[in-house]
Amino acid sequence: MAIPFLNVGTAIALWLLSTTYLSLHFQPLTPPALSPLTLSLLIFNNLNIFIALCEICLGVHILLIKQDYKRLREKYAGNEWGACIKFLTMPLTLSQLFDGKTWSKMWSTYALYDPSYQNHESFGFFIDFGNGLSTIPPSIMMNMAMVAPQKLSPLLVGTVGLAMYWQVMYGTIIYVLSYVFNKRYEGKSLVEVCLFVGVSNSLWFFFPIWGIYCCVGILRDGNMEVFQSS
Repeated sequence: MAIPFLNVGTAIALWLLSTTYLSLHFQPLTPPALSPLTLSLLIFNNLNIFIALCEICLGVHILLIKQDYKRLREKYAGNEWGACIKFLTMPLTLSQLFDGKTWSKMWSTYALYDPSYQNHESFGFFIDFGNGLSTIPPSIMMNMAMVAPQKLSPLLVGTVGLAMYWQVMYGTIIYVLSYVFNKRYEGKSLVEVCLFVGVSNSLWFFFPIWGIYCCVGILRDGNMEVFQSS
């Protein structure tokens, strides 16, 4: 039985709220205030952790995604935006909430705009599956560095964080170039492509730039004060 008001969209919002609250809970009783930009980076890291879990589902359930994509393509031909709304408002039971097959639908829906995500031989598939497997621990570490900097080595945080943010930013750049070069936008409206492909991927371009800036500051100064001063 579906839980009232619980759907894919509200589940994502609850994840961001709960993980951000728990992250801030690790701060000392009288912590230095985090800057607004630092807080936004912490929220982005939590979003990245969530998407990384979904990216693991992409790799694990790729055959199911292929099948679901074919069904969605026939059902929503010319109305891909309707499929997106349907997915985001899909009611969830407690068991569905923790079922990887539920979140694999994210990729069969996204594949309506970029079919490479139902193709396990494509760059898009492997860069996201790889990010899912590799960016969760660094994201958690960066959050800990923001709220409890005394517990971590600035050298470790700066080097690992720099590598992670560069990895996801560079992967996003190459993915967008591949998307445009192969004209996967054809047959879709400009507004849909900008909203569903452009806006979503831009988060993994602009926030990593801010993360790289912070990591360079950490390595330069030998401390994590950049999170309070910026």
